[in-house]
Amino acid sequence: MRKLIFLVLPLFLLVQKAAAQQVLSGVVKDSTGLPVAGATLWIKGSNANAIADDKGLFSIAVKKSLPFVLRITSVGFKPHDIEVTSLSAEALNIVLARDSHLTEVVITSRRRLETAQDVPIPISVVGGAQVEATGAFNVNRLKELIPTVQLYSSNPRNTTLNVRGLGSTFGLTNDGIDPGVGFYVDGVYFARPAATTLDFIDVEQIEVLRGPQGTLFGKNTTAGAFNITTRKPSFTPGATFEASYGNFGYIQAKASVTGGLIAKKLAGRLSFSGTQRDGLIYNVATQKHTNDLNNLGVRGQLLFTPSDKVTITATGDLSRQRPDGYAQVVAGVVTTQRAAYRQFDNIIKDLNYQLPSRNPFERLIDHNTTWRSGNDLGGASVNIDVKLGKGTLTSTTAWRYWNWDPSNDRDFTGLAVLQLSQATSKHQQWTQEVRYAGNFSNRLSGVIGVFAIKQDLKTDPVHIEESGNAQWRFSQSTTSDKWKTPGLFDGYGIKTKSRLQTTGAAIFAQVDWAITDEIHVLPGLRFNYDKKKVNYDRQTYGGLETSDPSLIALKNLVYTAQAFDVEADENNLSGQITLAYKASSRLNAFATFSTSYKPVGVNLGGLPTSNGKTMIELAQIKPEYVTHYEFGLKSKPFANATANLTFHHTDVEDFQTQVQTAEVGVNRGYLANAEKVRVWGIEFDASVNVGKNLSLYGALAYTEGEYVSFKNAPVPLEETGAPSAFKDISGGDLPGISKWAGSLGGEITTNGGRLLGLGGKFFFGADSYFRSDFSSSPSPSKFLNVPGYALFNGRLGFRAINGLTLFVWGRNLTNRDYFEQLLPAAGNAGHYAAVLGDQRTYGVTVRYSL
Repeated sequence: MRKLIFLVLPLFLLVQKAAAQQVLSGVVKDSTGLPVAGATLWIKGSNANAIADDKGLFSIAVKKSLPFVLRITSVGFKPHDIEVTSLSAEALNIVLARDSHLTEVVITSRRRLETAQDVPIPISVVGGAQVEATGAFNVNRLKELIPTVQLYSSNPRNTTLNVRGLGSTFGLTNDGIDPGVGFYVDGVYFARPAATTLDFIDVEQIEVLRGPQGTLFGKNTTAGAFNITTRKPSFTPGATFEASYGNFGYIQAKASVTGGLIAKKLAGRLSFSGTQRDGLIYNVATQKHTNDLNNLGVRGQLLFTPSDKVTITATGDLSRQRPDGYAQVVAGVVTTQRAAYRQFDNIIKDLNYQLPSRNPFERLIDHNTTWRSGNDLGGASVNIDVKLGKGTLTSTTAWRYWNWDPSNDRDFTGLAVLQLSQATSKHQQWTQEVRYAGNFSNRLSGVIGVFAIKQDLKTDPVHIEESGNAQWRFSQSTTSDKWKTPGLFDGYGIKTKSRLQTTGAAIFAQVDWAITDEIHVLPGLRFNYDKKKVNYDRQTYGGLETSDPSLIALKNLVYTAQAFDVEADENNLSGQITLAYKASSRLNAFATFSTSYKPVGVNLGGLPTSNGKTMIELAQIKPEYVTHYEFGLKSKPFANATANLTFHHTDVEDFQTQVQTAEVGVNRGYLANAEKVRVWGIEFDASVNVGKNLSLYGALAYTEGEYVSFKNAPVPLEETGAPSAFKDISGGDLPGISKWAGSLGGEITTNGGRLLGLGGKFFFGADSYFRSDFSSSPSPSKFLNVPGYALFNGRLGFRAINGLTLFVWGRNLTNRDYFEQLLPAAGNAGHYAAVLGDQRTYGVTVRYSL
């Protein structure tokens, strides 16, 4: 990996001289003549925009008739408007005046350019510069900046991305349901949750919308949406190189090159990212570390502007992860309600085995099954924007794939209980979205669109679960000596072939009706159609060949064959209405009522049994129905500050949840419907510039989530073996939700300085994140609760005016031991494992832009 990084990176530094362009170009400087890196330039009334590079240079392909107004904004400077009446080859020389007022953040979530403070939606925006400065190179780290985002991942497949505690099933993923949080990159929907574990590549801005957004986005989003935009190709040649080094062998390298290509109207951008780190957990059996990082990603874009009204962007990307990892450590042992001989400590005593450590933060394992997490994602897309009337017609066509090749140790011990657990998958998706966004009249604007998606997910070649020679003792449920029959379970397992084919289509629209300049009404509608077809076939194999009915019965207590076919289709109508009131230039208020649906779910992880019979009725579960209320205030109490407050309340009927079972053969749990859940809370976020050298931000969220009614839920881990395998958990906490979560940070810079003979600015930045305890079990447990924790990160460095940035950084500076997730072992013998948070890490980053 290291060799590949250093072989590839120099290629990105070869920059070709651009051909002459009929574009608007120039440089942005401050009053002292220093370049203003990162300044945003926007042609008002259009989607044409650019970001100034580290030398202050910019170029914009003009798509609007003359004359037009160019707005320039940057943090610490007054917004500046320039009327452009003619285009010439002479570059603009723009000078910005210093100002401590906050810069308005421009967003695109409503398919138009507007400022975040004016949009009647709770939205958090993280710029690419903040992503790079804080080391938030994936969603798991981004959640430390946005406390209403939750991400849990025991491996890329088993990843949960939620907003306000809603969106996906907690902890373990069942491929048969749709995520409730939409994940979009440059307008392309990513269907598989594994995409959220990959490194960001050349990100310009991340917008996180909270609450249902089905009337704005192609794929229905019942809980929120991530709208990620990457840096676009530029006609002005440029290149950026970044390298980071840290403890535990950490290396991260990034590079990007852009510029004009063969034709005057063609530009390209090529970006690369590579991350490697040694493992943080030590396997005493193999005598090597595991849970390392080994990620590669590349993204290429071509921008073609055949006329001032048409823009075509073609994109291709590849991401590859090959870690030796995602191993979990045993975090504790619970006494269940099973007989004494079925308790974990008695089981391992009989097998003459001891755990390598009872302290999870010693980070020791002795797993005998290889951990492997081959994770590949990629795809291609073509986006066409056509200026039509007072708006823009957009077509986005995309194809994406996901290949998953894992190997796990699901018993979390050095014993051969489950010696193979390999749930391979291959997924492809095709999407098409066409929408029109713009002004329909002086008082009416909005977006209307159609969306279609087709997915094909199949095992390749098969899912395998196989027992080892210790399985008999963990599965033993009677005192019969026949459990000890030599070889009875050794090599006994299941091979599963399954295929899920889905088709979805939607028509969506949202309009903004300005009744007066102060009062706006925003209604929206969505019609959705979904069809799912499943073929599931699981067969047993191996173990002792026998005709003894009693021995066959014992084998069937561990694994049984299952087969079923399900075909489901449904349609629904949902919508929203928002009333927005702009009381003054400093205060906006809004109230929203919305409904939303999550499509019907199908089980792809195996079904539980009742009295020896497969519960076929659980092969299909009901769609979710969401009712949502929201009230918000967005304010600018001072010219240099923002403060926003939101109250939200969501009821979900037939909530789709993933539940664990004591049956080993139910792979990763199974899906069920809880009759009703409720989530409500209050969110506050603020930012302020103190003078021209200090910026601060903060966010605080209080969230309550509970099962209003779930009368037939599986019992928690400690109640395994109870007379009833099901329990009424109505009133219990939803998993994954901390009642309190928050973030606080900022950065201070000097007026000037010199380092290594270069002029520039020194800076110091700090970020903190905390959350209170939360349930880590779908059925509330006394033991599977993650204690609250706080993290502190910092950076100290220098930004030169010639494009060089150099800084040292540290994460989890207090070296806090904390869990990210707790999960029971397969079979529920009483032991449970943990996904550990990283201990203290530190390093240095060097970035240079040409």
